[in-house]
Amino acid sequence: MKILVIGAGAVGAYFGARLRASGEDVVLCARGENLRAIRERGLDITSIRGDLRIEVAATDTPRDFAPYDLILFCVKAYDTASAAQAVSGCLKPGGAILTVQNGVENEASLAGIFGREAVMGGNARVGVEMVAPGKIVHLSTGDIDFGELDGRETDRVRAIADVFRRAGILGQISADIVTARWDKLVWNGALNTVTTLTRRRVGEILDDPEGLKLLRTLMGEIVEVARAEGAMISDDRIDAYIAHSQKNLRALKTSTQQDLERGKALEYEALSGAVVRAARRHGLSVPAVETVYALLRLLDAAPKPQF
Repeated sequence: MKILVIGAGAVGAYFGARLRASGEDVVLCARGENLRAIRERGLDITSIRGDLRIEVAATDTPRDFAPYDLILFCVKAYDTASAAQAVSGCLKPGGAILTVQNGVENEASLAGIFGREAVMGGNARVGVEMVAPGKIVHLSTGDIDFGELDGRETDRVRAIADVFRRAGILGQISADIVTARWDKLVWNGALNTVTTLTRRRVGEILDDPEGLKLLRTLMGEIVEVARAEGAMISDDRIDAYIAHSQKNLRALKTSTQQDLERGKALEYEALSGAVVRAARRHGLSVPAVETVYALLRLLDAAPKPQF
């Protein structure tokens, strides 16, 4: 299968490397120093699932290698429109654009550009950090959950699942993408935001009683909004996420905190803004999420610290 990974940061590069190692025809779309490093030295992955050094095609002009059977959308949510423009006309007939971006609004954005039938939704369940251009450290999980927007298990879903399975990155095929996407936002909307505002890793927040209380409050508000949007989030989901994070994710530095440290723009609209907008549509009160949203907007507008 010919696959374009657009947005070859930590997440995109990790999945691209695993797909290339399993024999797929992979092209990474990257920029700047990262693009130069990948072209010159390939990707260097230090991973809990086995280290990997591999050469892979890389470009800043996806049309040069088109067309593609699958376009894996890994760019930041605020880059969706520009990335969509870059891949316009690059998808084979019947191919899929699979977003594994943060948030719950990207599927609609991409469907508005490419048509609903071309788009799939998914979650990247992976803890990774880019420690230098072309160098990735993989700390936890490493799977993709995905499915058609209408929940059908189509031939292309099965074909992509086979590809992901061979690469060792298949999570679950989802028949309910709305629930799957909101479910992930329950975690991201709490942990990504609080770790970024405090410059702390996941375990440090969980160990602080007031920090843990804040996480539970944020998650509770997001669950309420998610259910209003039609997501089937179970009553025990917050406890399950806290337990999983305590056991497996303590050392994780979230992607948004990494963005802050690198002086990049923050995904506050995808992480908190989407919750606030949905809450307002349903007349729900989400004071904790609104507070975090305001703080992230102010932080994003300030000069970024360099660590």
